[in-house]
Amino acid sequence: MYDPPADLIIPISASDSTKGYWFIVEGDLDVKFEKVRFPLNTRKVVLELYVSFHGTDEFWYTNPSNSYIRMNNSSDPRGNGAFREVFVSIDGKLVGSEMPFPVIFTGGINPLLWKPVVAIGAFNLPSYDFDLTPFLGMVLDEKDHVFSIGVTDGIKYWLVDANLHIWLDSSSTIVEAKNVVNIYPESEISRSEEFQSLDGSFEIKAEKFTRLEGWVKSSSGNLTTSILQEVKFTSAIKFKRKGTYKTFKQNIEVRREAKVLNDVGGLVSRVIVKRKYPLKVTTVTLPGSKNDTCVLVTNVTHAVNERIKNGKLSSHVINKQVSNGWMEVRDHSVLSGEAMTNQTYVYRDELGCYVRTVATLNGRLVKDNTAYACPSLV
Repeated sequence: MYDPPADLIIPISASDSTKGYWFIVEGDLDVKFEKVRFPLNTRKVVLELYVSFHGTDEFWYTNPSNSYIRMNNSSDPRGNGAFREVFVSIDGKLVGSEMPFPVIFTGGINPLLWKPVVAIGAFNLPSYDFDLTPFLGMVLDEKDHVFSIGVTDGIKYWLVDANLHIWLDSSSTIVEAKNVVNIYPESEISRSEEFQSLDGSFEIKAEKFTRLEGWVKSSSGNLTTSILQEVKFTSAIKFKRKGTYKTFKQNIEVRREAKVLNDVGGLVSRVIVKRKYPLKVTTVTLPGSKNDTCVLVTNVTHAVNERIKNGKLSSHVINKQVSNGWMEVRDHSVLSGEAMTNQTYVYRDELGCYVRTVATLNGRLVKDNTAYACPSLV
């Protein structure tokens, strides 16, 4: 997507290597930071953000509200509702945020579902790019600037870090830059809930519209970068049958447009990215074969749907998994069970199409087909 690649990459990560280079975020007030000094001839900058959620927030997209936990006198630490947003700021000014794709790790929901195929993103975490070129006017001053990363509504714990990809003006030692438009509000969030004892429903809707604009004057001319982004988030959780029947539905939609114009308003480049992350999880808890066991029936459907248009070039990716299974459990040990997963991956661009379909059953690969003709729905 970035051609040519960056001239310089600066990590934004933990400096204490004894615990690894990830920042460990343990709550929504736990904001991590790193100081960065930009080269004066920086003409373009993109921040690449990585996030990974664990502990009591590993399944944040299934978390009920805190009031539900209190009213039922539950000791379950997984609360704060089912909305999370990772944000990045420079010197306290919000410059980027992302509602992350809900990666399910190999022990998640039902571990039998993920053998030998793992859930989308489990072995290759998605990263999130923010074009920060409109903010160069704030940071090209030979001073250190504080980059901060945090998680809205997050609980213990998240691993986060980032890379700054920097493009330099090789023909100049200094460039001029200015931030012209900076509309980056906090997300508008609405929440509703209704529950009685262990049964109830929880809904969350969130929206954000962002507009950024700034110019950079370098040896390539006076170029203005304009960023428009719209994000929509929905989450619906329902508990029935004394909390033994649970459904979780979530969808994230993102549209991001980045344009670069020259000093007479001519279009230099235009990139449009559209993403959808639908997720549906159903779990049913039934009595097991013995008094100290239970049977958990699970269904998981999730997908990544991404369209990218870069000038006259375009690409479309659909990666979808449908998984079903059951397992008999004692405490946290799986005693027996069955599981199946069907996955379809479709990639399409101007050069053609690639389709791969995979099916697993009880830990065995039973189907693995590849084709180079797109189905009609793409």
